[in-house]
Amino acid sequence: MKITAYDQKALKEIHQWKNPQIGWFDKALKVINEPLNAAGNAVLSTPLVGEAIQKAVKGLISVCNDAAQWSVRPEAILEEYRSDGHVHVKSLKDVSGLSLEDADKTVGWLAAKYKSLALAEGAGAGAAGIAGIAIDIPTLIALNLRAIGEYATYYGFDIERQEERLFAFNILALSSSPAEASKNVAMAQLVKISQQVAKKQTWKQLEQHAFVKIIQQIASSLGVKITKAKLAQIIPVAGAVVGGGFNAYFTSNVCEAAYYLYRERFLAEQYGPTVIDQSVEPAATFEPDLPDTLEGELI
Repeated sequence: MKITAYDQKALKEIHQWKNPQIGWFDKALKVINEPLNAAGNAVLSTPLVGEAIQKAVKGLISVCNDAAQWSVRPEAILEEYRSDGHVHVKSLKDVSGLSLEDADKTVGWLAAKYKSLALAEGAGAGAAGIAGIAIDIPTLIALNLRAIGEYATYYGFDIERQEERLFAFNILALSSSPAEASKNVAMAQLVKISQQVAKKQTWKQLEQHAFVKIIQQIASSLGVKITKAKLAQIIPVAGAVVGGGFNAYFTSNVCEAAYYLYRERFLAEQYGPTVIDQSVEPAATFEPDLPDTLEGELI
């Protein structure tokens, strides 16, 4: 099957996103993050505040996945495709019969919706100071899991499947750290899942306890990283600004990653797994080798 000009352009954009040029802003973030990271560690290590926040965040994030994904309504998305003139789209399998260009048009400005929701939620929680963090973070994760779930559904992937849940959490892991090492861990997992699905291999279901362990491991690391990044909210006056701004920034990263990665998988369904960029080697197992959560970087 000959690849179209639109799809060639899309793959080029996806591969460029996976291999970005390090600009001045990225370098500046690394410098800024160092003192903030140290301050975050100091607060997290205090007996009462740190323990309370970590327990609340880890406990709540670990149960967010199901609630977030169930809130996605596939039939509403399929109806949107039919309203756009694709009357034959009756199931998620039918979506793969469309062109990427048609799918992109229906997806539209999905990211803008979630960024505005994240901005509003984060501003309210930020104004509440440190007391709002334990509620804000699970809400932020739930919102972003729903965003990922919608992107998956728009591009024809069933978010109820185990591999799709793992894929979603690894998108969060990828979006939560600027450090090359931890990014590579998440990307290796994403490449592994993408390739296995694209090759039409029979998905070997993980044992339920192993699946839960992996999700909890990712959620725990994610919770600590985001908590440290949001501790600036305890500063009076700045809290609402930092809270809303951070939530919108994080959600923007998540939506961007979901947009590119699901489009790449959509094209892999049409042209084969060779179109998947492998600048990072696929992981050997589904269990991510994440760094110590207390040493995690800020966003």
